[in-house]
Amino acid sequence: MKILLTAVIMMSVISGAVYSGAAQKGETMTRIATFAGGCFWCTEADFEKVPGVLKVISGYTGGHKKNPTYEEVSSGTTGHVEAIQVYYDSKKVTYQELLDFFWRHIDPTDPGGQFVDNGAQYRSVIFYLDKEQKRLAEASKKALNASKIFDKPIVTEILPLTEFYEAEDYHQDYYKRHSFKYQYYRRGSGRDQFLEEAWGKKMSNTVTKEKEANPKPDAATLRKKLTPMQYKVTQQNGTEPAFENEYWNNKKEGIYVDIVSGEPLFSSLDKYDSGTGWPSFTKPLEPDNVVEKKDKSLFMNRTEVRSKRAGSHLGHVFSDGPPPTRLRYCMNSAALRFIPKGDLKKEGYGEYLKLFNRKK
Repeated sequence: MKILLTAVIMMSVISGAVYSGAAQKGETMTRIATFAGGCFWCTEADFEKVPGVLKVISGYTGGHKKNPTYEEVSSGTTGHVEAIQVYYDSKKVTYQELLDFFWRHIDPTDPGGQFVDNGAQYRSVIFYLDKEQKRLAEASKKALNASKIFDKPIVTEILPLTEFYEAEDYHQDYYKRHSFKYQYYRRGSGRDQFLEEAWGKKMSNTVTKEKEANPKPDAATLRKKLTPMQYKVTQQNGTEPAFENEYWNNKKEGIYVDIVSGEPLFSSLDKYDSGTGWPSFTKPLEPDNVVEKKDKSLFMNRTEVRSKRAGSHLGHVFSDGPPPTRLRYCMNSAALRFIPKGDLKKEGYGEYLKLFNRKK
């Protein structure tokens, strides 16, 4: 586990600035700001859009556990919060401007988390490096309280920064590397809806909104990402062999998502053994994520099932299923990716954990 310390090795931190020597004309003056605003996928994505920000690192800070893992932090037992360190050029953007941006991208009135993520590990915090950052943070909090923009008091904490532990590699630039999955999480979290209601048109002055949907990768990209069978099924309406596919007999708890986009499609709670040799479900997990179309190919009248966003061919739905729906969503394993119950939170689908907890 990499550790980013307040005192950066091989550099001097003076008033929050990182120096590698005397600044020359035209050189950047790199400084560090540290914020916690709930899910660090979202806060990292937001701050990387700010002109003058050089890079943003997701990580953990504020707790007692050394070298914590994501699983440990998300359990709420380490005292750490999900946080980001913002490296910025102070000649292009000031700490005050970053503070203003931060307030406009969180719910500063929630003491128990942020949006869909509950727990102290998701609460909002400003971590200061020095007296000047502390002064500015406290003044900005006081000003926000006085503005009466929110009906509730501002509860965001202002704390000294100690050690900052860099999060695992798969969390860095998550919004870029897993854009479909990130967009789905973000929309479902309620973050943007809250911010739009709270700030309205003022939001347009501080952030470039995420696109509602990223374009589907081209054929060349998909051929590199998918196996030949996955490509044949999802892009060429193919069908994999019965009883010779990954999930037909999978009995583990979890959900099934589109192999291309990551949009949630089916749940193990609705899966049953149809005897056909393909994974079968009585209903979709998210009906809005599936599209049904008439299919008259192969001299048959069938109903094809596709994913809404990626347009992947998934399989067909038939009316010979068990109660209560009497439907059989007969899917191709090659069009799906299974996410076990234990990995739902880590993979960005934590909202579905309640389905399995409710079962107990």
